Amino acid sequence: MWTLILIGLLGGLITGVSPCILPVLPVVFFAGGAKKTADGEPPPEQDGGVALATRKQQRAHNRRPYAVIGGLVLSFTVFTLLGSLLIKALNLPDDILRIVGLVVLSVVGLSLLIPPLERLLEKPFSKLPQRKVNPNGGGFGLGLGLGLLYVPCAGPVLTAITIAAANGKIGVETVALTVSFAIGATAPLLVFALAGAKISERVKFFRKNNGKVRAIGGVVMLLLAVALYFDLPSLLQTKLPNYTGALQEKVEGSDAISKLRLSTLGDASNQALDKCANNDQGQLRDCGPTPEFENIDAWINSSPQTMAGLKGKVVLVDFWTYSCINCQRSIPHIKDLYSRYQADGLEVVGVHTPEFAFEHDKGNVEAATKKFGITYPVAIDNETSTFNNFRNQYWPARYLIDATGQVRYFKLGEGDYDQTENLVRQLLQQAKPGVALPAPGDLPDTRPTDERTTRETYLSRGELPKTYAPGGTPLALEKEATYAFPPAVPDGKVAFAGNWTIDYEKSTAGAGAEVRLGYTARSTNLVLAGEGTVTIANGDGPSRTIKVSGTPNLYRLTQTPDLHTGQLTLTLSPGLQAYSFTFD
Repeated sequence: MWTLILIGLLGGLITGVSPCILPVLPVVFFAGGAKKTADGEPPPEQDGGVALATRKQQRAHNRRPYAVIGGLVLSFTVFTLLGSLLIKALNLPDDILRIVGLVVLSVVGLSLLIPPLERLLEKPFSKLPQRKVNPNGGGFGLGLGLGLLYVPCAGPVLTAITIAAANGKIGVETVALTVSFAIGATAPLLVFALAGAKISERVKFFRKNNGKVRAIGGVVMLLLAVALYFDLPSLLQTKLPNYTGALQEKVEGSDAISKLRLSTLGDASNQALDKCANNDQGQLRDCGPTPEFENIDAWINSSPQTMAGLKGKVVLVDFWTYSCINCQRSIPHIKDLYSRYQADGLEVVGVHTPEFAFEHDKGNVEAATKKFGITYPVAIDNETSTFNNFRNQYWPARYLIDATGQVRYFKLGEGDYDQTENLVRQLLQQAKPGVALPAPGDLPDTRPTDERTTRETYLSRGELPKTYAPGGTPLALEKEATYAFPPAVPDGKVAFAGNWTIDYEKSTAGAGAEVRLGYTARSTNLVLAGEGTVTIANGDGPSRTIKVSGTPNLYRLTQTPDLHTGQLTLTLSPGLQAYSFTFD
């Protein structure tokens, strides 16, 4: 439980400094500083400072930033967990929460521009016994409205929360994770709200022109409402680099979050997909038969599709949701694959599995599909049935299916588009030997990279000769052999000692097996499978041992805050299978 809460807080904090919060920053800033006296006019100056009508009003103003963020946390938490269930139970339009949020934001903006309107809105509460209307009391209501409009970037934590809520499996762990994520994600917003409050008190311009500042705040809120209605902020967000994406995956991609996500699937159906791992070293695998498209509400751009009907074609299934900035960044690459290889037998099916209640609306999905220029079939997976059938855990996620209907590869998250294209080409050539394919695409991958970082190093029969350190025992492929380390292992090279068996996709440890690696990276990882232990010695401190168990999975070996050049020596239990080193 405490691990989930910590991950939720950290994941929320990372989201809170990502491009996702940009649209609400100006509103939160002005909301934290907007203030008025009881009659709606700017307060007079006394002794060089602003005198609020009463100390009580001053304290209320000081609490306003906390009220705004408190309302945001509450509405985001409640409606993320219960929004879809409430809308279905009351038979309301799928877009109702978003509409309510836009109305609240617009009304608050208008009330800042038109003081009589503000007094009219407060009038129903003025007769409450012994409770004079708080002149700064609109903050909590504004926060409630913002919570309905706040759409963070999707990551493993938010995926776990959304799928649990969609399946009605809301337990103590899910609630704790949601609350901690909401608090973490809004903490940076609280800083902006407090900054707005402080500036409004201490900067002379704001003190002297409080009415004008309130009017500016009202205009900002109205402009944001219009921009959100037309989904304009996403145009800015998609142009910005996803500078928090890698950190988000590292923090949120824990075993605890993975187990919580998988626990929402309900049964062990399609468990064969667990035989493959995310990205799987960029290789085609046999991941079992492809699940069917199930409980699809509607199809866009095509008649209903089935995996049985698509046999004979290579299929890319892309899970996405239209408000997810990560998904929006990946769509141009999916479209490029479709246009480039459709004539050669590639079919793309976009499965739109909603993250928020307003994304259930068919009209919204159709508008987004048109806006993004998507022409391939799109399935509206409002019940998350197909998402669960694929045992998916992420937005975006792409699955490659060969012409016989077998899943051969999947990639969670953004990036590695050239690798996906290479695998598409392999599957098309397998389906139609001798097919003349067009040249590969050249859309840039905008993920931040450091040229000095060591490239992924495979321990397979075909790739190992390219990265094997000179001076070591010559490689013996497809049979067990005894190796000895060379005098030196350069950066980006590996060497063996002890007994190893190297086959077409991995190297299997025997008696006394060791592997030595030269690298430059912030973190080093190794994909391992089997049962046993790995002892890690890097020359910078005491060695440590990690336990390996089960099917191929990524294990973290080292982590440093800055780029580091070093050397690792790993001692592996007999029988462990090593696939590839990866670096960040």
